[in-house]
Amino acid sequence: MQHVGVLALDGVLPFELSIPARIFGAARDGAGGPLYRVTTCSLDGRPVRTEGDYGLTVAHDASLLATVDMVVVPPSTALGPIREEGRLPEALREALSGIRPGARIVGLCTGAWVLAAAGLLDHRPATTHWAEAGRLQRMFTTVRVDPDVLFVDDGDVLTSAGVAAGIDLCLHLVRRDHGSETANAVARACVVPPWRDGGQAQYIERPVPASSATGTAPTQRWALERLAEPLGLAEMAAHAGMSVRTFTRRFREEVGTSPGQWLTRQRVDLARHLLESTPWPVDTVADRAGFGTGVSLRRHLHAAIGVTPHSYRRTFRTAGTPGRPDRLR
Repeated sequence: MQHVGVLALDGVLPFELSIPARIFGAARDGAGGPLYRVTTCSLDGRPVRTEGDYGLTVAHDASLLATVDMVVVPPSTALGPIREEGRLPEALREALSGIRPGARIVGLCTGAWVLAAAGLLDHRPATTHWAEAGRLQRMFTTVRVDPDVLFVDDGDVLTSAGVAAGIDLCLHLVRRDHGSETANAVARACVVPPWRDGGQAQYIERPVPASSATGTAPTQRWALERLAEPLGLAEMAAHAGMSVRTFTRRFREEVGTSPGQWLTRQRVDLARHLLESTPWPVDTVADRAGFGTGVSLRRHLHAAIGVTPHSYRRTFRTAGTPGRPDRLR
């Protein structure tokens, strides 16, 4: 039986805190015996305040971390020194330094910030909630942050994206330790999918950046009104009154990507909106978003967010009739 220690920090998010106990606690062997033991601790053994309007009492202090096989750090809303300065408070640094060699270390959501500040993610791949990924990368430049995936397994150190992605990671650990049959049984017991297609890229909101009336911004607005048309770099540069070379340089300076990449992203975002909000067939959505054919839309959508149009629509489209699922094909 593996012993899992969960470190509850002040400001802990109760939902994510509960994930290890719920997922690992549901993992059983063939005789019905538990495969994991989950124990929760705080830094000093005292109660911790949560993100909600209540506190939690725990039975252990951080000395527990020196005895367990796996350490899980759930997210917290009170990571001030870490998020602002990249610095661990001394008590937390001391607690993490006591983790025994060979133990697996897991950061759920913004728990990745704790691992990064401790140096555990240096030169390693990791992820966190998509809304925090950019800031994490800027603060800890040696970490290879992937904002598009649900979790990253780098052997002895693992990180997950936000909120429910912690479930995906814990199920992955059960699958890795005990096989798909056991992980699937846990998923059924917890009434969650054993595996989700794609990554968190499909959940990222990508609003059009605020822009001024100068530079390439007017051309961006002009192009957004014509996404269904076959726009090319020459047409966009001509609208901006610049040479192709100058327009491409200015556009990259202002937006951070090439005009072609930006245009594809805007078309993907429009297709996502149409898949969510209309009953149109995939070919119609593809045409209205400027991809021309359903085949082209499938290829670009899968490249961008890792799922097919039908899978995306099943996940995100609001049902047309309350209480009845959509039966769109």
